[in-house]
Amino acid sequence: MTELTFDTLVDDGNYLTERARMENKVILDELERKKKARSMAVPTDDNRVKARLREIGEPITLFGERAADRRDRLIYVLSQINAARGDDAMHVDEESVSESDEEEEEFYTPGSLELLDARRLIAEFSLPRAQKRVAQQRIDSKMDLGRVVDIRKKVFAEVKKFANLGSQIGDDRPISQVRFAPNNQILATGSWSGTVKLWNVPACTPIRSLRGHDDRVGGVAWHPEATSTLGADLANLVSGGGEGNVNLWSMNSDVPISVMKGHKDRVCRVAFHPSGNYVASASFDTTWRLWDVATSKELLLQEGHSKEVYAVEFQNDGALVASGGLDAIGRVWDLRTGRTAMVLDGHVQAIFALAFSPNGYQIATGAGDDTIRIWDMRSLKASYTIPAHLSNVADVRFFHANDLYFKPPPPPSADVAMDDINADKTKDTPEPDAAALLEEWKYRSGLFFASSGYDGLVKLWSADDWQLLRTLSTDAGKVMSVDISSDGNLLASGTYNRNFQLFAPEDVL
Repeated sequence: MTELTFDTLVDDGNYLTERARMENKVILDELERKKKARSMAVPTDDNRVKARLREIGEPITLFGERAADRRDRLIYVLSQINAARGDDAMHVDEESVSESDEEEEEFYTPGSLELLDARRLIAEFSLPRAQKRVAQQRIDSKMDLGRVVDIRKKVFAEVKKFANLGSQIGDDRPISQVRFAPNNQILATGSWSGTVKLWNVPACTPIRSLRGHDDRVGGVAWHPEATSTLGADLANLVSGGGEGNVNLWSMNSDVPISVMKGHKDRVCRVAFHPSGNYVASASFDTTWRLWDVATSKELLLQEGHSKEVYAVEFQNDGALVASGGLDAIGRVWDLRTGRTAMVLDGHVQAIFALAFSPNGYQIATGAGDDTIRIWDMRSLKASYTIPAHLSNVADVRFFHANDLYFKPPPPPSADVAMDDINADKTKDTPEPDAAALLEEWKYRSGLFFASSGYDGLVKLWSADDWQLLRTLSTDAGKVMSVDISSDGNLLASGTYNRNFQLFAPEDVL
């Protein structure tokens, strides 16, 4: 048996101290390498990245590697080479440094002439709409405070009267999304069975089943002029399926008039541009894409999310589009330039729902962290967080008042008795005229919104102080979608147990 002496302990202590010193040195060297790597300038063009990798004897691409990943790998390899040589990372690639200075570290993807034309047309379409919206907001800002309070009380009193109108079995599998047609007389439902169905509302009688997907339908969206001024033979409806296709549908056929292929994975949500000329689709292939409706061609493949993209939605002006992904990040993109206008970073779990307010500068996002966040693009930050549901927030929809459904009071008939007119003059609260009702109709647009959650509830919220107005229960454990008609008289929800429900104010029932 070896006897432990003081000298032995000292030697062991020196050994342990030296070992710890070596381990610390390795950690510090690695931190220094990463620090230099962050400041390293390398090419941003993918072709130059591949050429640089070839020069240093590395594979120009790996299986499943994207352009951004390839650039990160080049940075890592160069930093390792510099660490081995003991060189300063800032002097690795002088050509890259000069190139980086010229490009200001921005990524550019070559675009087609069709995309350039689309960006110009979108700018021409969106600018007058934005100008009209801002002019209306100036008018609203000058409205008398008492008048504003009266309108809010009236609108919220109506919202609090919403009650269950009925329930209908919609399909053999869960209803993934429900959307009202612009005329509010047809409801489109998308199902995990791969079928899109059209229903008469509020009668809930079937019109047609649209079969064109081989897998679950993730999203449906109506053309802004569908069922009204748009021809029935044209693209009135769009849907996205689990097989990766985006289908365009007319009102006269149960087969798609066009199938747009390009996504490599499941398509979750789709949206029609306010002009009706373009469609956006969000997919599990980590991209969202922009399609030309007239030619059925892909105009833009947009990356930017690190995980699957689940939601996509256009701003009412048409200038912006927002995307939300399972990476818990949302992004607002300027369609006129292709740049990111705002990053919606605040949720801690996947974003499942996006909605632009009619005011044009607020966005609501619903996520798997059970909250709804309200984002203000003027300050580029979240302005409010609503603890909305007890489980995933699946959908969010603002009320958009359509001027087509404004109903002015009827003019008095010529045979009204004179004593009736005199009686009206003695009323303390005269009936509002058409101008006052139109003012109220325009102001109520965007004044409230609806949300659905996996807790089996549909909730209605005020959109100025974000207070809960009404909670509606359904007959399902998961409410996967919700929508509000543009006349404000109906609300629909789609559920996991294959049903959809209709809700209406009690005085409309």
